[in-house]
Amino acid sequence: MDMPAKPQSKDLSSLFTEATKRRRSSPLKTLLKYMNADPTLVSLGAGLPHPDTFPFISVTATVGEAGKSAVDTSAQHQDVTIAARAPTAATEGLERFLQYGNGRGVASYAKFAQEHTERVHAPLYDDWDVVVSAGNTDAFVKALMLFCQSGDTLIVDEWTYPAIIETVGPMNIGLAPVEMDNEGIVPKALDSLCENWSKSNSGRCPRVAYMIPTAQNPTGATMSVQRKQAIYEVAQKHDLVIIEDDPYYYLQFGEYKAAVDSGEAVAAGGRYDDLPGVTGLIPSLLSMDTDGRVIRLDSFSKILAPGLRCGWVTAPKYMTDKIQFHNETSVQQPAGLSQAIASKLINEHWGHEGWERHLVQIQRDYAMRRDRFVELCQKYLKGKVSFTVPSAGMFLWFRVLLREDVQERPGVMQEVFDSMIENHVLLVPGHFFSPLGATPEVLSKPFVRAAYSYASIDDFETAISRLAEALAPFTC
Repeated sequence: MDMPAKPQSKDLSSLFTEATKRRRSSPLKTLLKYMNADPTLVSLGAGLPHPDTFPFISVTATVGEAGKSAVDTSAQHQDVTIAARAPTAATEGLERFLQYGNGRGVASYAKFAQEHTERVHAPLYDDWDVVVSAGNTDAFVKALMLFCQSGDTLIVDEWTYPAIIETVGPMNIGLAPVEMDNEGIVPKALDSLCENWSKSNSGRCPRVAYMIPTAQNPTGATMSVQRKQAIYEVAQKHDLVIIEDDPYYYLQFGEYKAAVDSGEAVAAGGRYDDLPGVTGLIPSLLSMDTDGRVIRLDSFSKILAPGLRCGWVTAPKYMTDKIQFHNETSVQQPAGLSQAIASKLINEHWGHEGWERHLVQIQRDYAMRRDRFVELCQKYLKGKVSFTVPSAGMFLWFRVLLREDVQERPGVMQEVFDSMIENHVLLVPGHFFSPLGATPEVLSKPFVRAAYSYASIDDFETAISRLAEALAPFTC
């Protein structure tokens, strides 16, 4: 049966900045299409280094078995080798990955990103495309610059990722924080901010809203599908572009279930057999976007390794074209060796099915970490902090339950931080995540972020018991 044709995206190019409207492909990069299209062509135009001068004959990475932990002794390890002058039906030879290219990335890598996006998100309009990125922070800057310039304002959560705050400040782009609850940004608050902007602010109304809908950093909040639909309707009403920064999307693992005993959480058992995998994930904003107003940022940082600096952006093609042109005058594309390893691993060794088994294993690892961490927090921190147990991600957002006699004391949260350091445990002060900056009001807010992603599970109890000692002078 033929599928009905998808509509085209809504043209939002009128919202582009003047710099974006003027951005064109690098002239030299436009010549690459002739070299790629005609294998008989002899190029005397390209100033590319000859592949014979590359000292890399092959690159090999030993990887674990898809769907099993890297430390599982029963796992079958395998070598992923990318050899020069040895392209396959699925991937290019090493010399291609190591060569200059256009800002869209090596074809096999970009092809996987496109296929995966279709399998998981199935965009509702026809003219979507992907463009590679050197991770989501790089992608954010380029997505932002499509629509925001000096003097503009970006809508963000009331607590947000510090790199975003530090990125937009020097660009003279303001931040408009919006109230959050345990599902993230509140639709009525977003609607109210946009509705009343011209009444209380100078300058044009914000055109872009930035959000982390899954396992929000720092609060750990995850939007339900109903919340996402409500947010999207507000975006349509006010003609907002949404930057959907979703590096934790595949780290969804469901609701917390108390263990029978403290040891159960670190045993796989049958407790983690109902993980969402890929088919059970909460639908993305991209998947419900009928207009082409969601720019989705995906990254391998949390699901392969952050040092690869590999990701991709999904948006209407006229937007990804502009990001490609920006890449061509900045990073060009992610490092060739990183693209080579990721592309060879996924396209030839694991395939989409193996890749999805790997994602389930990542969910299992973080679910076990979350469960053990929460159990210990309930044991040691009762009456000292409050928090919502996250259903995804890496973080718990603690509200420190300060005693009444210290709540109004100037600098008390700095005292709390100093006490943690004295007790040899580190959490991130809440004010690091405030778009309003380190004002006296923000500094007094009793929040800290705890990450259960990095420390050894064996060290959790030590860390949390130390935290309890650090908080004791300030709590009941």
